[in-house]
Amino acid sequence: MGAVKTKRMPRAVREQQMLDAAVETFGRRGYMAASMDEIAELAGVSKPLVYLYLNSKEDLFTACIRREAEALVGAVRAGVDTGLPADRQLWDGLLAFFAHTGRHPHAWSVLHIQARTHGETFAAEAAAMRAEIVAFVTQLIVVAAREAHRDPDLPEREVAGLAEALVGAAESLAAWANTAESVTPRQAAATLMNFAWAGLGNLMTGHPWSPPEP
Repeated sequence: MGAVKTKRMPRAVREQQMLDAAVETFGRRGYMAASMDEIAELAGVSKPLVYLYLNSKEDLFTACIRREAEALVGAVRAGVDTGLPADRQLWDGLLAFFAHTGRHPHAWSVLHIQARTHGETFAAEAAAMRAEIVAFVTQLIVVAAREAHRDPDLPEREVAGLAEALVGAAESLAAWANTAESVTPRQAAATLMNFAWAGLGNLMTGHPWSPPEP
């Protein structure tokens, strides 16, 4: 009888396997310390195959940034129902953000730390992801602001700074939540909602914004 042929793994599947290993290695060890040998070993493939598929360490890292940025933005957008009130949309978006970054701490390290500190090309990829999230948050806030001011023509620039501040706070809070013990995505989201939506005034007087029941 002839030898049994094993089914060859599709290239796209193998590439994702390599990217999974690369994200974990970059996130855990940092871009400079991570080696292609270590990534190949974790992926269960040869180093020449990693180079064949992804050309170089720089190209591999860029592919990791792009994949994880797309996944994070997609998770936030998928978590928001635009038919709900503005505060609920913001809550759901924040909850989706913290849930995703909590489930994928190595990916968040790649996006939030490694990509920003190892070259302009990498930083530009991370900045594009951040700009998309800021634009999304701006739309959520401007709807609420127009309703509050009873001005349907209130320009986006009036809330652009608030969106930038909110995204910056979420980024810092995600980094903290991933290193602190027993901080759930719901707790992180509620902390930011109380700070951003209810405002410090309500928080200090004992009237915080209350998240909906899960």
